[in-house]
Amino acid sequence: MTETGNENICRIEEIKAGKTALGIEFGSTRIKAVLIGSDHKPIASGGHDWENQLENGVWTYSLESVKLGLQDAYAKLAKDVADTYGVILHTVGAIGISAMMHGYLVFDEKDQLLVPFRTLRNTMTAEASEKLTELFNYPVPQRWSIAHLYQAILKKEPHVKNIRFITTLEGYVHWLLTGQKVLGIGDVAGMFPVDVALHDFDPVRIRQFDELIADEHMPWKLADILPKALTAGEDAGVLTAEGAALLDPSGNLQPGIPMCPPEGDAGTGMTATNSVAIRTGNVSAGTSVFAMVVLEKPLKKVHPELDLVTTPAGDMVAMVHCNNCTSELNAWAGMFREFAELMGLKTDAGEVFTRLYQKALEGKADGGMISCNYLSGEHITGFEEGRPLFVRRPDAPLALADFMKVQLYASLGTLKTGMDILSKEENVNLDMLIGHGGFFKTPVVGQRLMAAAAGVPVAVMETAGEGGAWGAALLAGYRVWKDENESLNDYLAKKVFSGQKSSVIEPKTEEQEEFTSFMNTFRSGLAVERAAIEHL
Repeated sequence: MTETGNENICRIEEIKAGKTALGIEFGSTRIKAVLIGSDHKPIASGGHDWENQLENGVWTYSLESVKLGLQDAYAKLAKDVADTYGVILHTVGAIGISAMMHGYLVFDEKDQLLVPFRTLRNTMTAEASEKLTELFNYPVPQRWSIAHLYQAILKKEPHVKNIRFITTLEGYVHWLLTGQKVLGIGDVAGMFPVDVALHDFDPVRIRQFDELIADEHMPWKLADILPKALTAGEDAGVLTAEGAALLDPSGNLQPGIPMCPPEGDAGTGMTATNSVAIRTGNVSAGTSVFAMVVLEKPLKKVHPELDLVTTPAGDMVAMVHCNNCTSELNAWAGMFREFAELMGLKTDAGEVFTRLYQKALEGKADGGMISCNYLSGEHITGFEEGRPLFVRRPDAPLALADFMKVQLYASLGTLKTGMDILSKEENVNLDMLIGHGGFFKTPVVGQRLMAAAAGVPVAVMETAGEGGAWGAALLAGYRVWKDENESLNDYLAKKVFSGQKSSVIEPKTEEQEEFTSFMNTFRSGLAVERAAIEHL
């Protein structure tokens, strides 16, 4: 029998015995389900495309679309299992749910949704965000659940007095499947400030909030309507009969499956990149870019440019989040491809990107060109909207290599601004960044430029493309497969990523110096960006 045949037999036995783990993640445009075997490798997957809706000025998803998307993603995964292995999926070893963090889902005493789901994309909470940040002396971004709640109170929205439960999207789905009102600590940290020593909502700031709204005479206290905080590996309930019927209306999936604490996409991203240990971090670079650094100690002061969240194990994480990264770069690549086709050349989008990225390594960013990639605003640099622009001094040659290097550097300019706060103002030390996302698809190039920007080694793993659903499956596996007292960091390092191949690129002194010089030009160019917004 062939090696592949033997492997399939082993997989079939694993599936039948439930020696698997299932992760389901609700992304902004796609719901993905991934099934892993006992070796933590994906063995089946399914997906469902969906889009948010703008209703009465609010970005939302209907709860019906949540349920239908959940069912469709699972059904396609189950079909993949049946088609690949000839097995009907009746059970799995454990299940993990993840989703985009933050937002506002509130329910009354009859578990009825009070207002349409307000996603993280909504920015109607500026007043609440500012006041709570000042009150707590802790950054409270507009997208956080507590900002949405307080803004609703400030606006005297009548539904607020009827709230009996507030949660996130992943918390809601987990509740549907288990009946448990719980939330992973990483997701908790995107609702409300946390106490990392307690691994829970910060009780001092909860009291401050209750005192803040005392004159409103709400029939609830904040602690009474929040989910229970759990860390990775803790018991988060089991799939109920009702949950199994919802997830798999065919009736094949059986109840009683253990479930891990539901986590946000930040937590599953850290898990999927083995970036949960202190002094490690990961950077996701694509349409947007964000870096997450696990801290050794608390930051000395509040920085509005930074978010504070936690790993799924409860360690504090500083997050630098930028709205703009490669969209403008992609637009230029698309135009170059259009020109190539105009000249009668057959082109592949991936090849175009590869050639342009590689050409950038031949170029220089000496200040003769300025690029700003802002399609939308950036809170880190103080822009509420954007105008993509490119400016060249008359004496600077318009060379393709130089142009592409400036475009690529510009994709990282705002990220560098936030990372500098961590390194220069807070003296945060970082041993390595794990890179994932489209920016790193072309071998070497993205890593070299990111290493130049961050000033630390940048690694890309074989599994970098597996994503958050795989991370959710790993957390589910940790829930049932970990040894007694085995930390999440040890579990990932020894059982998941041990022996995994990765490429590591060290920062080069000359490229770091060039990027530093570029940043001086980039910062000067923000005045041009401001003028463009005012006049265009």
